[in-house]
Amino acid sequence: MSIRRFFPIFVLLLLFLASFASASDRRGWKSKQVDLRAGAGRRIKAIYYPPGKEVYTRRQKKSRVKRNMQKKQRPDRANLLSSDSVSIQAPTVNPGNVFVNTIESPPVNGFIPWIAVSATDQTNENDLLKPFSAVKELTVRGNFLPNNPQTDFAIGLFDTGASTFLIGYEASQILNIDEEYDGGNIIPISGVNDEVLAWITYPLALYVSGLDAIDSGATPMTLDTSRLVGESNISVVVGFPPEPGAPELPTAIGSPMAFFYTTVFKNDHPISVHYNGKNYTAPDIELYRTKYDDPDEIDDPNIPDYPIKVPLELRPLGAYDVSYFPSFDIFSPDSGPSTPSVIMGNLSQSLFFIHAVKMDDENGYTYHEDRFMLDTGAQVTVIGKRIASLLGINPNDPEFIVDIEGVTGEVAEINGYYIDQIEIPALGERLKFTNVPVILLDISSPEGGTLDGIIGMNLFNEYNMVLRGGGMFLQDDPSLELELITTPPTTLAGDIAPDPVDGVVDMQDLSVFMQAWLSSSGDANFNYLCDIAPTSLSDGKIDLQDFALMAANWLRDLN
Repeated sequence: MSIRRFFPIFVLLLLFLASFASASDRRGWKSKQVDLRAGAGRRIKAIYYPPGKEVYTRRQKKSRVKRNMQKKQRPDRANLLSSDSVSIQAPTVNPGNVFVNTIESPPVNGFIPWIAVSATDQTNENDLLKPFSAVKELTVRGNFLPNNPQTDFAIGLFDTGASTFLIGYEASQILNIDEEYDGGNIIPISGVNDEVLAWITYPLALYVSGLDAIDSGATPMTLDTSRLVGESNISVVVGFPPEPGAPELPTAIGSPMAFFYTTVFKNDHPISVHYNGKNYTAPDIELYRTKYDDPDEIDDPNIPDYPIKVPLELRPLGAYDVSYFPSFDIFSPDSGPSTPSVIMGNLSQSLFFIHAVKMDDENGYTYHEDRFMLDTGAQVTVIGKRIASLLGINPNDPEFIVDIEGVTGEVAEINGYYIDQIEIPALGERLKFTNVPVILLDISSPEGGTLDGIIGMNLFNEYNMVLRGGGMFLQDDPSLELELITTPPTTLAGDIAPDPVDGVVDMQDLSVFMQAWLSSSGDANFNYLCDIAPTSLSDGKIDLQDFALMAANWLRDLN
């Protein structure tokens, strides 16, 4: 492959967070091993914190409160997790009152939107008017590239923080995106203080579905290809084989997919699969057609209508298409696209932004900051230095620390803090999050400069979501719609069966638990629902700690 040109494209910093000795050298600080994503490939492998100020990775208590409630004293973070149950308190509804939907002390990590991915050879080369534009595909067209599309598929992220489509090396081998699709152009993907190179493909088609389309009971498990939707005539970025010890480019289906569809995330219906030696758990995800696909301009009737509506913006403004730039290389007329497919805006590729974010901390506040990006590929929430300065955060006094490993293995420390309050204005009910863990990191913006921050999925664990795409000329603005999950009203450690759970720990739960006994993450019989201890952190093992917690709640009935 020859390097013809480098094209600067906005793909979120690819950071892989890992456990190294630097932060652990802090006198008396403790550490916990985790595996969390911080957007488009970033991973948190370890968190360091002072004694008595543990950083929780499980959800805490949640409640709905009125907008005019007085601000409470910041709770002692050492006692944030006082029980193994999660409760919901519904508001007293009075006409004329404006309510704020409040989540108290969200964990550092949110859900991961895993999806199944496949590919075909469908292009749009005969369209002389828009030869470089993506085509929305509500059904599969073209010839599948994998040898057996029912059993050969990839698992990737539905990632609105990525401006294009990224296919990791392992996924490219499964999908048969090989040298036949090598267009001869290479793109650098930035890391912490380094970068990795990837190659740009000739046009092809990508199709996706939620994990629910995978029959995990089959041997081998199979993908229902009739449920795939996607885009054709797109150019994607593919990773090279990683260097020894270096992380692999992730597989991330970026914002150009969300642009064309309405995507529903049902956190009250998580789905788990064990595929190619790895465990994946995600909300039930479905992509639906929109009113722009219907001659009567009617949305798919299966799209739920959720009461909380957060307006979004595609920025930079002026999005008009999803397309790639051709290569006008007179010395190599067969050269492929010079850029992958992105949402084309006025200045550069567009991404989804929250229209306004308010933050309040003990030493400062922000008001209606509008450079916060919505990133479904990030489990954590991020603030930039500009916002940290407005909040009066002391960079020399972090409340926890994570180690970041760049795409080539270079390591940097990143500070973490707790923000008293984050508020997102919305129609229906405003969203408020209190005592919110964030990490401090400047990330490049597609508008130039740096983002104010990233709104990660740790804020939305307790919600079902609808992400409505669009935002092109004459289209409605995109939006995020939310529904607070209120069933079951409580969850109890050890109550893992049936589905949905029944509020009692009994023989049904023990039967499921024993099937996963002594398994570890990566084993075929591992069940994340059984990994209930230690209470502040899943450790990837089903052992005596988990059994002891189930035994402590044996025959406890919350009904």
